Amino acid sequence: MEWVLAEALLSQSRDPRVLLGALCRGEASAERVETLCFLLQRLEDEEARGGGGRGAGALPEAAREVAAGYLVPLLRGLRGRPAGGSDPGPPARHRRRVLRAAGAALRSCARLAGGSQLAAALAEEALRDLLAGGPAPGAEAAVEVLAAVGPCLRPREDGPLLERVAQAALALALAADGDGGEAGPAEDAAALAAGRLLPALGQCGGAALRAVWDGLGAAGAPPGPGRVGPQLLVLSALAERLLPEPGADRDPRTREEGPDARRCWRFWRTVQAGLAQAQDALTRKRARYLLQRAVEVSAELGARCACGPQEGNGPSLFWWSEKKKDELLKFWENYILIMETLEGNQIHVIKPVLPKLNSLFEYAVSEENGSFLLKCIQKMSSRHWCAIPILFLSKALANVPRCKALGIEALLALRDVLQCTMITHQILLRGAAQCYLLQTAMNLVDVEKVSLSDISTFLMCLRQEESLGRGTSLWTELCDWLRVNENCFRRASDCSCVGLPETSSLNAYVKNLVQEYMKSPALETGENCFMPDWFEAKLVAMMVLLAVDVEGMKSQYSEKRRTQNVLRIFLDPLLESLMKLGTNAYMPLLKTDRCLQLLVKLLHTCMLKGSSTQDDEVFTLLQNFVMSTAESISEFILRRLTMNELSSVSDLDRCHLYLMVLTELINLHLKVGWKRGNPIWRVISPLKNASIRHLQEMDHGQEPTLGTQVQRVISMAALATVCEATDRTPELQLGSLEAGPTERFLSALPLNHTLQKPHAEEESSLCEESSSSQGWGKIVAQYIHDQWVCLSFLLKKYHTLIPTSEGEILEPILPAVQMPVRTLQAALEALTVLPSDQVLPVFHCMKILVPKLLTSSESLCVESFDMAWKIISALSNTQLVFWSNLKAFVQFVFDTKVLTTAAKIKGQAYFKIKEIMYKIIEMSAIKTGVFNTLISYCCKSWIVSASNVSQVSLSTAKNYSELVLEACIFGTVFRRDQRLIQDVQTYIENLGHDCAANTVIENTKREDHYVRICAVKFLCLLDGSNMSHKLFVEDLAIKLLDKDELVSKSRTRYYVNSQQHRVKNRIWQALLVIFPRFDQNFLNRIIDKIFRAGFINNQASIKYFIEWIIILILHKFPQFLPKFWDCFSYGEENLKTSICTFLSVLSHLDIIAQNIPEKKPILKQAFIIVLQWCFSHNFSIRLYALVALKKIWSMCKTWHVEEFDALTSVIESSLSQVENMPGAGNAKKNWQRIQEHFFFETFHPLKDYCLETIFYILPRLSGLVEDEWIAIGKFTRFTDIPLDSGFQWYLSPTQLCERKPGDWAQQDIGSNSGEADDQSEWTDVQKKIIPWKNNVPDLDLELVFQDRVAKLGKSISRLIVVASLIDKPTNLGGLCRTCEVFGASALTVGSLQCTRDKQFQCLSVSAEQWLPLVEVRPPQLIDFLQQKKAEGYTVIGVEQTARSVDLTQYSFPERSLLLLGNEREGIPANLIQQLDVCVEIPQRGIIRSLNVHVSGALLIWEYTRQQLLKHGDTES
Repeated sequence: MEWVLAEALLSQSRDPRVLLGALCRGEASAERVETLCFLLQRLEDEEARGGGGRGAGALPEAAREVAAGYLVPLLRGLRGRPAGGSDPGPPARHRRRVLRAAGAALRSCARLAGGSQLAAALAEEALRDLLAGGPAPGAEAAVEVLAAVGPCLRPREDGPLLERVAQAALALALAADGDGGEAGPAEDAAALAAGRLLPALGQCGGAALRAVWDGLGAAGAPPGPGRVGPQLLVLSALAERLLPEPGADRDPRTREEGPDARRCWRFWRTVQAGLAQAQDALTRKRARYLLQRAVEVSAELGARCACGPQEGNGPSLFWWSEKKKDELLKFWENYILIMETLEGNQIHVIKPVLPKLNSLFEYAVSEENGSFLLKCIQKMSSRHWCAIPILFLSKALANVPRCKALGIEALLALRDVLQCTMITHQILLRGAAQCYLLQTAMNLVDVEKVSLSDISTFLMCLRQEESLGRGTSLWTELCDWLRVNENCFRRASDCSCVGLPETSSLNAYVKNLVQEYMKSPALETGENCFMPDWFEAKLVAMMVLLAVDVEGMKSQYSEKRRTQNVLRIFLDPLLESLMKLGTNAYMPLLKTDRCLQLLVKLLHTCMLKGSSTQDDEVFTLLQNFVMSTAESISEFILRRLTMNELSSVSDLDRCHLYLMVLTELINLHLKVGWKRGNPIWRVISPLKNASIRHLQEMDHGQEPTLGTQVQRVISMAALATVCEATDRTPELQLGSLEAGPTERFLSALPLNHTLQKPHAEEESSLCEESSSSQGWGKIVAQYIHDQWVCLSFLLKKYHTLIPTSEGEILEPILPAVQMPVRTLQAALEALTVLPSDQVLPVFHCMKILVPKLLTSSESLCVESFDMAWKIISALSNTQLVFWSNLKAFVQFVFDTKVLTTAAKIKGQAYFKIKEIMYKIIEMSAIKTGVFNTLISYCCKSWIVSASNVSQVSLSTAKNYSELVLEACIFGTVFRRDQRLIQDVQTYIENLGHDCAANTVIENTKREDHYVRICAVKFLCLLDGSNMSHKLFVEDLAIKLLDKDELVSKSRTRYYVNSQQHRVKNRIWQALLVIFPRFDQNFLNRIIDKIFRAGFINNQASIKYFIEWIIILILHKFPQFLPKFWDCFSYGEENLKTSICTFLSVLSHLDIIAQNIPEKKPILKQAFIIVLQWCFSHNFSIRLYALVALKKIWSMCKTWHVEEFDALTSVIESSLSQVENMPGAGNAKKNWQRIQEHFFFETFHPLKDYCLETIFYILPRLSGLVEDEWIAIGKFTRFTDIPLDSGFQWYLSPTQLCERKPGDWAQQDIGSNSGEADDQSEWTDVQKKIIPWKNNVPDLDLELVFQDRVAKLGKSISRLIVVASLIDKPTNLGGLCRTCEVFGASALTVGSLQCTRDKQFQCLSVSAEQWLPLVEVRPPQLIDFLQQKKAEGYTVIGVEQTARSVDLTQYSFPERSLLLLGNEREGIPANLIQQLDVCVEIPQRGIIRSLNVHVSGALLIWEYTRQQLLKHGDTES
């Protein structure tokens, strides 16, 4: 257009000076200056071609006049004019437009003027303005001038000037703010300098390029995060000069070689900083661009290149070798792909790329001998990671082939990474990551560079309760690694090996470790010294047991006593000290602490995870050793706790240690068999009596001392421990059920009594101030907690004495038990005082008190519900105390007695319980697993406690059937990131024992699936012959059907896998489960609702369930057949979307008729009905009717129905015609598909009636999203509710489980998000492009179509467009119109129902009437694509991937199939593998994707253009 304008102007006058003069007069508008620019460029072009016929001799002078008389003054005026502030309004945009046009006109003037004098003069003046530091508008104008005239300067003659211009431009560009924030005028000028001036100066080469390069290198250290952006901006602008491609065109004036950035360490440090530290995406993008260009240049040049670090040693920053070109290209391609993919922050794109990390690590280790890996691990430790990235990174490290690549520095870095794993709240993922990091250490650490001390310190960073548990596969792997390498570790110091069977560095190290641990501390601070940290005891215990298990591996087939001897040698110092505890009163306090700490840790660590300890030789030996010292230990503990030896705050930690040891000793005695009179038995009674005596002592009005208060706390803690042990161990009951002194004392204790804080004493000055305790409040809270522990024990023991109301007992013997209202009020007070981690015993007391008082003191009980719920709702589900508190809360609020009483009186408590129930369900959407706790407890309390479930009454449960209803339909639709976490957790669980975290961490079964599993297993246990069970089931069934109607009315049209679809699906699954409990009378009440559900337009999976339950009803109760026949009598308009449901039922008439003695009338009725629907105008209805007709006719022949003999030839010829339909059209294919569909070919309504079919097979075959498949293994793993021994319908006995989803569906099915399991490394993956090298060629778009001569008056190409993944009707309508216009042979969609959408019709403008539309559901795309490949089609994907081809470079075959991706997710990774080629559209902008309709239209046009050119060449 510009050339046409210039030519038109020149045609008006032979003298261009006249035109130039005319344009230079008047207001300097943007249009005028642009027109002047066009005219000067046109004259410049004629001059270059030698066509100087239009006043050629006068042109130089005219150009100088235009420059000096018009353009320079214009630019001067613009320099002083304000730019309109930081907000570029219309004046600012106009000004920049004038600037750009004036600069381009100046360049043309300088070239037309001849010589460089004008250019040099203009440059000098602009440079002065730039260096003067005036306002930003002046800088912009100066930059425009310099960018315009810079290329006109002579490299040699004007070299000094070029250097000064380059230095000024660089200074301006580097002055930009590098934080990626909003750009102001100064930033605009800097960006202009980098984007226009520097590339222009780069064309001059020589002095200018050297000045810029030297300026970049003059800063000294690599740039910081805030300055890396401007430097990368400059480097990107000069990339074509600093990283030149071989054979690139160079200006003949600048033949000298410029600098090679690849060989400069500062260049690579800047790129590294951009990749790793830059905060804004644009800076990171520039860094990736420079890296990509450096790799491409290196590959093209082929020469060896290396760039070492600044210091001269260490790994190379970048190197290239022609011999390893392919490997290096693959490495950098993967690296850039991963970086670019992670930039997109889209999980569905990132997931297929993650396996490429493995190859990246492997190659880096092999080439850099671990240095790259070391830096990678160190970098990992410098970031805060979420659960999934740290897991996959750890897994990738663990999969690196075994080699000696890492030393002590890397081991320390791995330890830091371990600390990063502790941040995430997903315990299973955290544990799995720890397992992988330990495997990494075993695979990659060079044992000769690390000592056993280093290894043991590293192991201490692992949480044994999450990963490294004894008895796991990881523990065994670690033992084997230690066994193989035990003599190879670097020796830290010489260790004594006296007494060992043979010299072993591991045994020597462990023996020395124990000896050093048992040495008396050099310094003690008397009685008030603090207890040692547990770290060292944990380390020693773990290393002792590792060494013993290693020894057991070596002596597996030799003498068994070897293990016993080694363990005895290790523990001799400990056992010797423990034996002296009871008699040696002068043993140092810290030594006794360390002995008992080690004892506890040995017992805890020795416990096998995932198996019984009965057959564990090591545990048996350790148990025997400890039992031999039990008497000494128990006497020591008794003395310390009762003889006033503990008197400081720091002694409270010792008290906790002593009581912990006492509990362990009690457990050990129980395991070996409790004997009356054992050492523990002899200690319990004195300990209890002494504790009571201390608590009874009064100060007689004196000020309480610290010692007496501490002793009270210790005495109460000891009593609480005795009560807990007695509660768990009936053998410890010291008396009869009659209340003794102990019980009377505990019952009379003042509840919630707080200890007065004592004044500071002389003996507790310095130590107490720095105590590890968190203040006196924590001590008081523990004291109150222990009070309630004792009271809980008392209430359990004497629960029969608790009255239902007060006032009945005048002089209670046990006040706390016999005055329950006062006790419950005290419990409410305790909840306001105690922290959330101390409220458990209060909840336990409430569980006993509330059922007793609900009738008489309902308001008080409701208040207790409210108070307890506030505590639960305020907690986070990541806190350790949350789950134990929630469990205790559920146990007392939803206690069976509470539920029964509340339902009976129907008062405040009943409605409060319902309210809390719905709040818990609501909380489950945020805190996964909350509902699981409630439904599991309620179901177990209703039936599991009874020996014979069929005799259990569910009259109470009927009042709370909403709970089971909500459980049957429970399950949220998670966001993609939340679903990914669940998917990864499932992946880890499926690894089983191969991942130690699965063995160590208890499976809490907090997934949403387990809510429904619990409800289903509960329903399976119900007995239809029990009246209460029957009433409960019927009430639930009615509520389920009402819920289905409510969901259907809330949204008449819902999408596949939406929340509405899932809820309806779960409703019908639950109805199928409880169907066997229905009798005829109840079905009379609900049969109309079931049939009515068949008339609703449902998704396919729901239709299958409805059809299935109708078949089962008619099979069991043929009396309902008349109502079924009536369903075919409605008007045709009402049956368009539902008649197929009832015809599908008829296709299983053989099952329905099994219990009917006289089958001929049924066959006749079915035959008459089906025949009329075989003539329906709707193709789908005809297909279903033909399937039913085929089944019915085969039955007629079997049963010899004589009435239809006259129709034999007609029916059989019709069926034969359908079977042998000529051609290969859609009709024949659809007939074959519907017959091969699982519901008609394989599915057996009776034999397939099982949990596996209902919850796994049928949802999978009907295209439901994978979230809704519940594997049968989850039912068997959920053992909270068992099944009867006679329950046999878990698994499907037929071949239905082997079927794959078919091509035919009753209703449109959405895209299946379930991806293939094997994603080891896709051959191609999505990748968002970096638009740096795509040049769009000039295309001749002035083409016309050939004459349309096809049947419909148009030409039909061989192009098939597949749009099955597209959801939005607007995009589908636009594509339909585009395909019709350009003559595509067919358009495939996910559902033909979309053509009825008004938005589709608005965009398609009736194109669907003239274009063949084919329905291919997303789950069937793979089969469809393979079929088309077999027919000779090339499958082309429209997607940006790592191997995609530029659209401008691709030649379309005539038989082309174009696959378009989903609007949000593109083409799924599993479909990308089916493509023959991926084609991407070249882009120049920042936004990295086009609308799918636009993308499709561009490729359809390009295909059409190429085919037109081919046909044109053929014809010519």
